[in-house]
Amino acid sequence: QVQLIESGGGLVRAGGSLRLTCAAAGRTFSRYTRGWFRQAPGKEREFVAAINWNGANTYYANSVKGRFTISRDNANNTVYLQMTSLEPEDTAVYYCAALVAGDLYSPAGYNYWGQGTQVTVSS
Repeated sequence: QVQLIESGGGLVRAGGSLRLTCAAAGRTFSRYTRGWFRQAPGKEREFVAAINWNGANTYYANSVKGRFTISRDNANNTVYLQMTSLEPEDTAVYYCAALVAGDLYSPAGYNYWGQGTQVTVSS
C-alpha cells in the first residue's frame, strides 16, 4: 500500500517556525516531483511549494517565497517543508503529494496524497 505520511504540524505563534516532514512508504518516489499544498477552511487547496526529482529546482507560491524552504532526501524517501516567519494566514491543513504528470502548480496532476497535518498560527 502506497502511503504519504505528513508530520510536524502544530500550534505556533506568529513569527515562529515549524518543519513539516512527509515520509513515503510502499513505493519509491525518488524520480517524482514532490509538492506541498495547503487548504484553509472554506477555501480551495492551494499550491505552496514543489521540488523536482533531484532537488535541483524548487518552486514556491508568492505568499511563502523567502519564508518557506522545500527539500528532499531521496535516500530516505522523504520531503521536508521548513516554515519560518509564520503568519496567521498560513493556518491550514498541509498536504504533501507526488506528481505523476502535468502542471506542478495544480493539484490535478498529483496522484499520491498524504492525509494532511494541521498548522495553526496564532496572532
